[in-house]
Amino acid sequence: MRNLGADPFLMLCFFITLLVFVLIGGNISIILLDGLRTLPQHLLDVENQFALVLSVRCASISTALCFLLAVPTAYMLTREQLPCRRVVEVILELTMSLPYIVLGLSLLILFSSPLGKELKAAGLPVVFDTNGIIMAQLVVNLPFAIKLCVMALQGVDHKVELVAGLLGASPWQRFRTILLPLCRNALIGSLVLIWSRALGEFGATLMLVGVTRMKTETLPGNIYLNVSSNDLDSAMASAFVLLLLSGLSLAASNLLTGREGERRRYAAGG
Repeated sequence: MRNLGADPFLMLCFFITLLVFVLIGGNISIILLDGLRTLPQHLLDVENQFALVLSVRCASISTALCFLLAVPTAYMLTREQLPCRRVVEVILELTMSLPYIVLGLSLLILFSSPLGKELKAAGLPVVFDTNGIIMAQLVVNLPFAIKLCVMALQGVDHKVELVAGLLGASPWQRFRTILLPLCRNALIGSLVLIWSRALGEFGATLMLVGVTRMKTETLPGNIYLNVSSNDLDSAMASAFVLLLLSGLSLAASNLLTGREGERRRYAAGG
């Protein structure tokens, strides 16, 4: 490393970096130390178990739906000349920049309309129901999932698909036998990142379904309720579980994507 003392600018950057590390690392250390201390006595709590299971289930379903929608959309954005491509990109970027509570409010208005009443009559309630958790996670994470899938598909050389097309392969055959295998790890790594984001989603969920104990109580909701009732030990235990799951997701994503995972993490805001 260069002699930092010889350059005031490098010295300033070093101290700013150190300050950032202490600020962020200190918060993580608090969660690790306090959460690990309080975790054993809360592992067997039925409410905490319910929040964990509900979080994992909803995050898994919403992530699967995200990628069922994101991969075809990303394919069209990267492989076809869409006349409205820029409009789609602007909408996606605008959605990513909105506060999640605003997205939750729009969902609440949408599903409180006659459409929501029809869905409820058909056995698919959304407002104040666990289905709403999945919907909130889907709407919040879908733009990020599309962006990650676009980055993954852009990493595959178009020439390979072009040659296959000249040999008579259909778009579906090129997608299934060439594109997907070549970017498989990148897509799976992106999927893991989106799953981790879904676990921590709270703003839109709070607006659409609220937080009801043992009904719509996810891990972030569990933290919110416990802090509201001044039960900080339970809140820290849930925070530790979230941190652990996020860390495992990050490790899995890095293992699958290598250095490309860093680009996708920043793109996902994680």
